Amino acid sequence: MRLGYELTIEQTQKLSMTPELIQAIQILQFNNQELSDYIQNELLENPVLEAEKSDGNDEIDIREKIAESEYELDTYRQWEGSGDDDDNDYTYEQYVSFKYTLIDYLLGQLQFSSLKGRCAEIGRYMIEAIDDNGYLTMSVEEIAETMNATAEEVEKVLDVIQTFDPVGVGARNLRECLIIQLASRGELDEKTEYVIENMLEDLADNRISQIAKALGIKNQEVQAIADKIRTLEPKPGRLYDSDENIKYIVPDVFVEKIDGEYIVTTNDTSMPHLMVSSYYNKLSAEAAKDEELNKYLNNRFNAAVWLIKSIEQRKQTIFNVSSAIVRYQRDFFDFGEKHLKPLTLKQIAEEVGIHESTVSRSINGKYMQSPRGVFELKYFFTSGVASGDGTGVSSNSVKSFIKEIIDGEDPKKPYSDQEMADILKAKGIDISRRTVAKYREGMHILSSSKRRRF
Repeated sequence: MRLGYELTIEQTQKLSMTPELIQAIQILQFNNQELSDYIQNELLENPVLEAEKSDGNDEIDIREKIAESEYELDTYRQWEGSGDDDDNDYTYEQYVSFKYTLIDYLLGQLQFSSLKGRCAEIGRYMIEAIDDNGYLTMSVEEIAETMNATAEEVEKVLDVIQTFDPVGVGARNLRECLIIQLASRGELDEKTEYVIENMLEDLADNRISQIAKALGIKNQEVQAIADKIRTLEPKPGRLYDSDENIKYIVPDVFVEKIDGEYIVTTNDTSMPHLMVSSYYNKLSAEAAKDEELNKYLNNRFNAAVWLIKSIEQRKQTIFNVSSAIVRYQRDFFDFGEKHLKPLTLKQIAEEVGIHESTVSRSINGKYMQSPRGVFELKYFFTSGVASGDGTGVSSNSVKSFIKEIIDGEDPKKPYSDQEMADILKAKGIDISRRTVAKYREGMHILSSSKRRRF
């Protein structure tokens, strides 16, 4: 055996993640709003790009350039191999959002209240210490120390604040919040107040008999107290949520039913039509004599071409994936949630002819507006359980069946998880008691013992 060093030439194949490929993958993952922001940034950085077409005859449409060029729309497969009208130029930045917050609402009432002078100052400070749910987050003693006031003065101001709308605002805990609401309605009696103050946890667990025994009254009377308390608002301030909690959904895909068929279209209204500006054409003639300028313009032009190519490919991929979803889930769109089928990324990937990871990126954070409502594309990909005909039933469909069973049960004799499993088996859905319990808890539905009414 000979040991030593030598130089050899060896040819190998390996994947190279070029900046252009990384950009294409990133663009696919963007939802419409993110892509719009990305495009606006590119328009600022690339002087060759222009957002809208003018009337000039010397302007170049990049889409035509792509069609004429040698570029192929197979960007993602490179990675997978290893495993225009003015009416459309709307952006959300054109509008200013204003939200009337809880604090604004309370301060407005403070101005017209009986609190004046020093008491109004304390009231203003107190209102600023109320959270989005409507609860006072500081103690009377803390407010008194901060405002250099007595506890009695602060209590007096708090009594007034607690008369403000929404009813229950300014409470220091849930019990006080509920009592304030019942008192304002004239429905606070001794027994109800005792239950709220001492047996609220028992009420939450539906221990009706235990409460009845403690109060020496019938189960039906306790049930009436429970029903009354459940009509109250535990978070009176949530109707005035802060702007941080406001979320907007802009659909990436539209589905419409026309003449019995579901038509899929992508939402391009927020996307500017990218063109090569006349500025490029004017400089291109001069660039022949300037090597540096020629190199810069070529780089910028190629970047613009790749950007449009990636955006067009993203649009086509999302369209193909969405169309495949609609075809596969046709029964859902026709008949509703109970007819949603189990679906995997692999099934759609095979139908569309792309990699599973590309399907995953194309549905991530994307929403579909359909006759059934607005759904995240991920919603249509669910596991399932066996059904009598062997096709399977999605987990969302099972949840819908469970909800239907519970809605139709006798509230005095609610179904147990095992009884619901038996009902589902009779419908051809093979499911265990534990799975029923998991789905029920996932829908935040109480157990049979807590759902029972007297």
